[in-house]
Amino acid sequence: MSELRALLTPDGLELLDALGPIESTGEVARAVSRLRAAGHSPELVSAVVGQAHLRARARAKFGDFAERMLFTRAGLEQATRLGVAARHAQRIRSAGLTSVADLGCGIGGDALAFAGAGLEVTAVDADEVTAAIAAYNLAPFGSDVRHSTAEDAYRELSTATAPAARAIWMDPARRTSGHSETRRVSADDYSPSLDWAFDVASRTPTGIKLGPAHDRDSLPADAEAQWVSADGSVVELVVWTGVLAREGVRRAALLIRGERSYELTAGADAEDAPVRPLGAFLHEPDGAVIRARLIGDVARSLEAGMLDERIAYLTSDAALTSPFVQSFRVRETMPANPKAISAVLKRNGIGTLEIKKRGMDVDPAAFRRKLVLKGAESATLILTRIGDERLAILADRVSAA
Repeated sequence: MSELRALLTPDGLELLDALGPIESTGEVARAVSRLRAAGHSPELVSAVVGQAHLRARARAKFGDFAERMLFTRAGLEQATRLGVAARHAQRIRSAGLTSVADLGCGIGGDALAFAGAGLEVTAVDADEVTAAIAAYNLAPFGSDVRHSTAEDAYRELSTATAPAARAIWMDPARRTSGHSETRRVSADDYSPSLDWAFDVASRTPTGIKLGPAHDRDSLPADAEAQWVSADGSVVELVVWTGVLAREGVRRAALLIRGERSYELTAGADAEDAPVRPLGAFLHEPDGAVIRARLIGDVARSLEAGMLDERIAYLTSDAALTSPFVQSFRVRETMPANPKAISAVLKRNGIGTLEIKKRGMDVDPAAFRRKLVLKGAESATLILTRIGDERLAILADRVSAA
């Protein structure tokens, strides 16, 4: 807190803006030495240099907005990308709601998008430092920012004269670090309690941001579950309730690719397509499609089948593409051992190789070191299983339509 107090002064903020973003650890060391030599206090130097480094890292999520924001390391890690948050705001506005209470606002990533969309925002965080940073980030919009627990703030808002058109947004804090997209996340990993959050959501239009690997069996049956992928990475699961949940939609996969977006929706998990032999094309569904269990719908749109009933690869003979898959034209197959693969790579003059795997416990980087790569051609090697057979597929990426 002492570093924040040192930073949140006219001199501290002026020094931060003059320093500009700091990209590398080498730049950090040089900036610390320079500022200390200029007579600035250790607390101020640490705060200013730390923020300058976080601003550089934050560009990936917040673009140019990062240059006037403040961050914590944990807050930046958990913050929603601005492009994704803008879509949250758009959904709330489209539902006819005019205000939102962000209960667990962190550094204010979603609240920033809400306010920018013209919504009246009340932002709340249980951590005093984080709430102070959110207040700074939201100051241009005049939003109400409070240091409070989600439970206490909701109780206060419920007893006050509340707007009839208020939504609730929650991004419960993960109790564990890492926030892996593959580890199964349960209700015990969150604060406030998801039992409490889901109870609120049953009574009020609500959006709840969860880790994409959250246990699907624990989700409310009458809510819409939307998995979001940004530039190829599954970044979140949002549970929508009340008027924020679309009629007839219980499963959704939203893919954001730069300025464009694509969405697949359904009333329930899709039935998988039948297994069929490897055809001329192999398709890898986006992670959001896999999480939403809508692979079968994508397969049918591509006239494709499952390569194996346990593995999320599709195959077809038709040269169809879809934004919901990465497609590859199959060159040839071979046993998944380095000697057999190296012989095929040599025959095809492959010197640059992308390695993908699914259903095989291998480290692609370690596997690459066992291969002979020599030549001017490039290709993709896909390591997988069909039944008990370990298979390597040499293929070429197909550009999306």
